[in-house]
Amino acid sequence: MKVEWTEEQDLLRATARDFLTAQSPMASVRAAMDRGDLYASDIWARMAELGWMGLAIPGGYGGSGLGPVELSIVAEELGRSLTPVPFLPTQVAARAICDGGSGAQKQRWLAAISNGDAIGTLAFDEPHDPATGARAVRDADGWLLRGCKWFVPDAQIADLLVVTARIDSADAGFGWFEVPRDTPGVAVEPMISMDPLRRWSVVTFDAVRLPTAALLGGDSGADRGLDRTLAFARVAICAEMLGGAEACLETSVAHAKQREQFGHPIGSYQAIKHKCADMLLQVESARSITYYAAWAIATQRDDAQLRASMAKAYLSEVYPNISGENIQIHGGVGFTWEYDCHLFFKRAQCDSMWLGDGAQHRERVAQLLEI
Repeated sequence: MKVEWTEEQDLLRATARDFLTAQSPMASVRAAMDRGDLYASDIWARMAELGWMGLAIPGGYGGSGLGPVELSIVAEELGRSLTPVPFLPTQVAARAICDGGSGAQKQRWLAAISNGDAIGTLAFDEPHDPATGARAVRDADGWLLRGCKWFVPDAQIADLLVVTARIDSADAGFGWFEVPRDTPGVAVEPMISMDPLRRWSVVTFDAVRLPTAALLGGDSGADRGLDRTLAFARVAICAEMLGGAEACLETSVAHAKQREQFGHPIGSYQAIKHKCADMLLQVESARSITYYAAWAIATQRDDAQLRASMAKAYLSEVYPNISGENIQIHGGVGFTWEYDCHLFFKRAQCDSMWLGDGAQHRERVAQLLEI
């Protein structure tokens, strides 16, 4: 398969890179981190003005009506810069509303997200004890939601939580629920995370009362959009990991050219050459598998789920490896706080676990292939 970028996609990538280079240099990222900012609100507003929030949202709701490929381009550039904005969680929440939301839910959230006025997130992961996971019970007044979710990104600043919960009924399954964060009974507790540039939280639902219409997809499709939205989310995460891996490769090569030992740049030595060559191979392979998966989702191919899990399995190992090699090539200074290597390494560890690690997705690939 021959992949060629359109003129519009090339322009989007160039615009995103130029904007983030100018507006979100690493010095600004570090300053926001040192201040403890939850996110860079000024950059978020400018991103909304550029139309990035609505890239994958239909035109009828204020978006551009593009798709996963274009969104992945922006996610890749954000991964290169580590800009602290809730872009990915918000886009996943918007996708869930697009896939399964009612007309009223789409009207309520999609235009606000497109304009940058609303932030969303997906509450998916749960504690190991199934008894503490989120459960929804229907009664005469609607739904009663109890339980908790772990590792919810940017929940502290989210206006919308899209929550997956097991439905307690005769035909038990999972449903997606629209839960505004200010709903009574919703409690958000920050978690201590390895990644200082993305905030993770535990969200607890203490007898949260939801209307009947809070269930995305209605009774006939409560579980319908689950796999479709998760595939979209995983590919977007892979695009972010790809951007981070690219940045690690570039800084490794630049350091290898500049740093000298025994009168020669360390990049002239075979051991460093081999590391950089291996990193390049992994980055280019990651690019191919990520954008093929994004294209498969955009064109609604039958193998979209498979391709998304293949990409997540591969990137969940490649990005941590490349970010680790970046530290090794930098040598002693690579382990210091003043260098940026550790920021990419920490992001790699968290992204690799988000919505399933490499081992989980290799198992899922085997299941989808029936092997």
